Amino acid sequence: MELDEVDLKILKIIQNDAKYPLEKIAEEVKVPKSTVAYRIKKMEKMGVIKGYFTYVDPASLNLDYLVITLVRARYGKDYHDSLGKKLSQLPGVWGVYFVLGDMDFVVLARFKNREDFMKNFLEKLINMPEIERTSTHVVAKVYRETPYVTIDEEKVNIEEIKNGK
Repeated sequence: MELDEVDLKILKIIQNDAKYPLEKIAEEVKVPKSTVAYRIKKMEKMGVIKGYFTYVDPASLNLDYLVITLVRARYGKDYHDSLGKKLSQLPGVWGVYFVLGDMDFVVLARFKNREDFMKNFLEKLINMPEIERTSTHVVAKVYRETPYVTIDEEKVNIEEIKNGK
């Protein structure tokens, strides 16, 4: 990947507002508008930019019952791939991470309330034969939650990116 400081500045701007006008990006980054458009297209083709989305406040949809479930799986051939995919398909799930340590997966999910959680998630989870044990934590209060990647041009080593490290 051949990213430079200009690409990182553009990413930082459009990550916060994908509809930010190209003219304004060009002004802030101090390059022509055509360069900004070219750089964005290049990063889309490279897979650096995977898509664009609208950030919806979960509470506005009454989805503020947030749970974090730790899952210990039964080991077997390719268990992490098959179970990871299966966990990803459960209702309410928006994040599944295969982790190293005492537990195998961290599952993040949102629901309307405890009943919704129990009926649409927990019942399905505890009936999966691939799961040995779970531990679910209900989030009492969210202090920070963001889908964004922190882009700090001062800390990103452009040479490492260029060398694929």
